[in-house]
Amino acid sequence: MRILITGAAGFLGSHLAERFLREGHEVVGIDNFITGSRDNSEILASFDAFSLIEHDISESIFLDGEFDGVLHFASPASPVDYLEFPIQTLKVGSRGTHNALGIAMAKKARFLLASTSEVYGDPKVHPQTEDYWGHVNPVGVRGCYDEAKRFAEAMTMAYHRHHGVDTRIVRIFNTYGPRMRPGDGRVVSNFIVQALRGDPLTIYGDGSQTRSFCYVDDEVDGIYRLFHSDRQEPTNIGNPVEFTIRQLADIVLAETKSSSTIDVLPLPTDDPKVRQPDISIARSVLGWEPNVPLREGIVRTIPFFRGELEKGDACARTI
Repeated sequence: MRILITGAAGFLGSHLAERFLREGHEVVGIDNFITGSRDNSEILASFDAFSLIEHDISESIFLDGEFDGVLHFASPASPVDYLEFPIQTLKVGSRGTHNALGIAMAKKARFLLASTSEVYGDPKVHPQTEDYWGHVNPVGVRGCYDEAKRFAEAMTMAYHRHHGVDTRIVRIFNTYGPRMRPGDGRVVSNFIVQALRGDPLTIYGDGSQTRSFCYVDDEVDGIYRLFHSDRQEPTNIGNPVEFTIRQLADIVLAETKSSSTIDVLPLPTDDPKVRQPDISIARSVLGWEPNVPLREGIVRTIPFFRGELEKGDACARTI
């Protein structure tokens, strides 16, 4: 198969591209490097079947040749990133999705949208099932990301219903692992970088808010299975085991053997209090569930960040 992946130099996009390459497929990546990493693209460049186009998918592009799949993963995806780039986030979720769907339609390719658990907002249903419509503030500071993804889902389904495009939608929950940017502002990367540097770990609020953390290899496996399945409705892919942010901090401190203290900051506006996927559909339809426990995943991830810190003055980034 010949596969197009937007955001191929990003954290998830690069791992997904590598999975397709290792399965014997050809991958063409598109990235404008607004949050993507040159290091990630260099890893992929070691595969003969990979090529990269430096381009903003929010702008039109003509691509030669046929494609069997188009996977739209381009977008700032951490709060510090989409708060820094709110317009670009909205554009890649709207115009970028439109352009990617247009390529899929023209090439008669299967399309997969990388959506997010953020479409559920600060949920009033727990755990979150795919039929929950969410509780989102469309004009809040996080609305640029939440609503961009909700719009992208709506456009994807419109192309499916009106144009007959073969579509998939994955709702990705918190994912972590090697290739995360040290300064991407996500809680796992912040905590590990802060612990390794001996800086205080930044916790927003009292740390009782919950998240469900999925190791990247598990997440990619779920997405890969969804792409190859017949399911066209949105599908949760994430780890259903719920942890408080304080529990995550304790695990990171223990596994890094750090003596860092805790620095408490105010809870950001519209920050979700809980987040946990119901993965019943993924289990029954895809035969998928995550295998890597949080502590083991953190242990696997720490050496990557230690290496990043050795390269230079990498540091965490807070809101």
